[in-house]
Amino acid sequence: MSAADQVPVNSGFAAKTPAMDVLGDVDLSGKTAIVTGGYSGIGLEVVRALASRGARVIVPVRTPAKAAENLAGVEGDIRTEAMDLADLASVRQFAERVASDLTSLDLLINNAGIMACPESRVGPGWESQFGVNHMGHFALTKALLPLLAKAAAPRVVALSSTGHKISDVLWDDMEFRTTHYDKWVAYGQAKTANALFANGLSRRLRASGGLAFAVHPGGIFTPLQRHLPKEEMMALGWLGDDGEPSELAKAGFKTPAEGASTTVWAATSPLLMGKPGVYCEDCDIARPTEVGSPTARFKGVDAHASNDESAERLWAISEKLLAEA
Repeated sequence: MSAADQVPVNSGFAAKTPAMDVLGDVDLSGKTAIVTGGYSGIGLEVVRALASRGARVIVPVRTPAKAAENLAGVEGDIRTEAMDLADLASVRQFAERVASDLTSLDLLINNAGIMACPESRVGPGWESQFGVNHMGHFALTKALLPLLAKAAAPRVVALSSTGHKISDVLWDDMEFRTTHYDKWVAYGQAKTANALFANGLSRRLRASGGLAFAVHPGGIFTPLQRHLPKEEMMALGWLGDDGEPSELAKAGFKTPAEGASTTVWAATSPLLMGKPGVYCEDCDIARPTEVGSPTARFKGVDAHASNDESAERLWAISEKLLAEA
């Protein structure tokens, strides 16, 4: 894929259409989905929407008590399994348990993530945002590829963000070994990696008729902001002087149910057939960023996040990192 593939298909849905409305009368009976981060924020709304249409949903959980509390009121065929994206052994064990129980996997929603957190290391020493947001999901998806290949038309959705505009992958020092750590640059790199991952995965699903997409869900107040002090959110314009959502945030931010809509659209829409690896936002394929326009900071996909060569380069590096872990 390339910028030429980033052409909206006019889905008919608005940016703030709730996920349930996007699904409409879609029947997911007999389908199985895995949703990481599916017990909080937009992930919880994705689970609610998919289960409401008959899908069997498996939610990997790092904190079982919190998951049980949050999922208690969600109706449908939902089960939880222990997993921590920061722990590769945990990821492998989760995949093994799932593989022993399922014959195929229809939907994998790589939704979980961390944002703008203090510098820390996970796995064999990976910078945590790259390690959790990208490498944890890379390891999970690799382990589940045999199950995805057995589904009729599997789809994988990777949650990226407009944060990808902050930074390309830091190809010479993606683990911040010598580069000064900047939590937002690290987040931007991870979100670019998520978009490139969907691009690369789309080619690896082709033989089984599968598709992969990257999704920007929109601005949403969720636990993702837990590492941001109130003062920083005020400086960003997200909160007013009173500590409440600013007028800017009220106008532009989505509810979790609205934030889940592009994910479920990418997971189910027939309009995306033959559109492998594209980056989506507001329930449609995003346009390439209009450099220099007033919307360039928060709309569209930058060239560095929709580049086939970069996607293959990242895939090769990720394979090597995983093999060495």
